[in-house]
Amino acid sequence: MATLAVAKTGLPGSTLLDRIGNTPLVRLERLTADLPGVQLLGKAEWINPGGSVKDRAAAAIVLDALRREQLCPGMRLLDATSGNTGIAYAMLGAALAFPVTLCMPSNVSPERKRILRAYGAEVLWTDPAESSDGAIRKARELAGDPRYFYADQYSNPANWRAHYTGTANEILEQTGGRVTHFVAGLGTTGTFMGVTRRLKEVNPGIECISMQPDSPFHGLEGLKHMATAIVPAIYDPGLADRNIDVETEAAYTMAKRLARTEGLLVGISAAAAVVASLRIAEEQAALGKEAVIVTILPDAADKYLSERFWEE
Repeated sequence: MATLAVAKTGLPGSTLLDRIGNTPLVRLERLTADLPGVQLLGKAEWINPGGSVKDRAAAAIVLDALRREQLCPGMRLLDATSGNTGIAYAMLGAALAFPVTLCMPSNVSPERKRILRAYGAEVLWTDPAESSDGAIRKARELAGDPRYFYADQYSNPANWRAHYTGTANEILEQTGGRVTHFVAGLGTTGTFMGVTRRLKEVNPGIECISMQPDSPFHGLEGLKHMATAIVPAIYDPGLADRNIDVETEAAYTMAKRLARTEGLLVGISAAAAVVASLRIAEEQAALGKEAVIVTILPDAADKYLSERFWEE
């Protein structure tokens, strides 16, 4: 069976795929200035070529599908997304010459819609009231059509494996193995699942904390309120040492705080992750303990600048 190929030219310079991963850790120094012995570090995932952490999972899913000959010439990649994974698929589809069809809630930010249009992806808009779950239902309706390879990021183990082999090992190397706490939000859950599995394998004493919205009706784009959402098949709730619920307003406030005190324009889910991480930092400082807390900053604020909270 013929397969799509990833070109290897032998020419100088890196390919798009080469640029995914190896993102830096950024110290959030002013947030923890009054917390002696505590370091708070954020993984700057907007450095990826598609602008988010989802480049990692999307690339792993696509390359696995090509290797398995599941995504073949003439087929379209199909998946449900709240935005960033869709952008990553669209980018990869343009680079590797396969068409992309995405199911996405119609209330995603205007910036995301423009980016997908620029890459040439086909988007099927779903009911915003159903959030990412509505997009998942639509993708499942279409998945039986032989024209599509259904990537299914919420069930595909290549999602979490990308973080097990990549993100987690980068964190261990960049902290010199000194990381004591890891915090990440729950959307597809791939980042938290993969990083946590690897960190616990290396050092079971590392505390891994998941973060999710505090309500089913929230503004934390890309994150799931697990008690009321379609739970991803790759999610294992037993891996988390604890979970922290974050309020939408707290994330909005933190996004503005990070911009104005750290010089970092980050997305809403990144701000929510920092809210949860700062709570852990304050707990550790109150106990007189030293800590190296690492969190994932999934993307920058460029896809959210039309949100009204920046002006409020």
